[in-house]
Amino acid sequence: MLPFPSILFLRLYSQLNSDCIINSTTCSIFLHPLNNYTVSIIIALEEMFLHETKCILKPPYGRRDTMQYSEVIKSALAYIEQNLKTDITAEELAQMAGYSTYHYYRLFSAVTGSSIAAHILKRRLDHALAEIAEGRKAIDVVLEYGFDTYSGFYKAFVKMYGCSPRKYLNLYHGHKPTKPEVVCMFTDNQLRRALENWGLDRSLPISDIYLANGAKVSGNVWQVGDEYILKTGRRDKLLKDLKISEALHAQGFDAPMPVPTKAGQKYLEGKDIFVLTRGVKGNPLPHADRFGEQRVKFAEQYGRAIARLHKALRAIQDDILPDEVNLYQNVLDWALPSVQRQNLQWNMGLTDSFFADYADTLGKLYGKLPKQLIHRDPNPSNILFCNGKVSGFIDFELSQINIRLWDICYCATGILSEGSQEAYGKWLEILGGILTGYDREEGLTKEEKHAVFYVICSIQMICIAYFESHDKYRELAKTNREMLQFIVENKKQIEAAV
Repeated sequence: MLPFPSILFLRLYSQLNSDCIINSTTCSIFLHPLNNYTVSIIIALEEMFLHETKCILKPPYGRRDTMQYSEVIKSALAYIEQNLKTDITAEELAQMAGYSTYHYYRLFSAVTGSSIAAHILKRRLDHALAEIAEGRKAIDVVLEYGFDTYSGFYKAFVKMYGCSPRKYLNLYHGHKPTKPEVVCMFTDNQLRRALENWGLDRSLPISDIYLANGAKVSGNVWQVGDEYILKTGRRDKLLKDLKISEALHAQGFDAPMPVPTKAGQKYLEGKDIFVLTRGVKGNPLPHADRFGEQRVKFAEQYGRAIARLHKALRAIQDDILPDEVNLYQNVLDWALPSVQRQNLQWNMGLTDSFFADYADTLGKLYGKLPKQLIHRDPNPSNILFCNGKVSGFIDFELSQINIRLWDICYCATGILSEGSQEAYGKWLEILGGILTGYDREEGLTKEEKHAVFYVICSIQMICIAYFESHDKYRELAKTNREMLQFIVENKKQIEAAV
């Protein structure tokens, strides 16, 4: 029997639109032609449905223990792509995969980050726009893709893309369908088979690791018992992470050290590479502390800890041979043009003078900003506290040679990204605390102090451009656009905080 929230979801879906038929026995949704109301319901209810499906998936009944969940969904995505102009039911997708419809709903949303109905709607919009861009008559295209009217297509498009189809095509000079992305997922049995190479107690629990705000890490990091962390991913990034951790440990930092396999290797290499490390003592600072009465004190601790980390990273950077990045050039060549288009697409209200001032001022300052090996991803979830003090940093996979101001500003924007009114109202004080802590420990140059606003804008433009280019991160793109608007509106206050 389905849990109450799922029954409620399906009944709402059924009652709100007669064109969407629910089979109460199989819980299948027949996606009939999309009228305006259907489209609005799909979009409005997706968030509620996805909230319910945030769960830890268990191995599906033994016979698929050796198959990654992602492979099951990849087959479904390919089928959907080939049949967008026909009726597609959740029930037939579940039957193709060999699951119950209800279990398949949860699996699909966990892997893709979207409900089945919302994914099909997105793909139809994407492909329909591409055919319109090629010169086909719009009404013919939208009817073929299951919309009752052009008005229904238009409203769904504006909801998802922020502007009319015509404006979008004018901004981006055409359109090609994007390829759906699938996060690789592993079953509990697969992870336990990998862990056999370390000889750990098989009864140790394996659990997903969640960020401080409750969002799940990308499916490649797990907590094993109370003491260990298991990781998989790109070989080059994992090995760089290991090398930096070992070097920092030699410098006296508390860093996640690898646990040797039974064969004495630092990592397990096969079809997938796995690394097992001992967890660093501590946890991310709770939200209540980051924004509580002691927020400035904790912010200064963030700043001081990043400064101490930078000292240690400078001492080892010649041994790491990391990539070197020109932040300013990357923004000018890629991120800034994308944000300029999105500014028009989503009516963000950024002026031409903002973009001109950014390019001119940071261009003059950039060559004078100190550069070194940095963490690159010091968001609050990667900075651990124990007994009220910073105990260590984790996840050095993205480390690179870049301006050191990046880490300071990225930590601050990571706190702002929590997105609540509380975050926006207290963030300027927190930013000031982080900068003060770093300055007292390491000393900021006058050029760095002048550049803080522009580096924060650089971070935001990169995040906006990246997230908007990936369908599954569109909501994050929206959050970061709102952050950039807030930052630009508060330029004077940010400069005063410095």
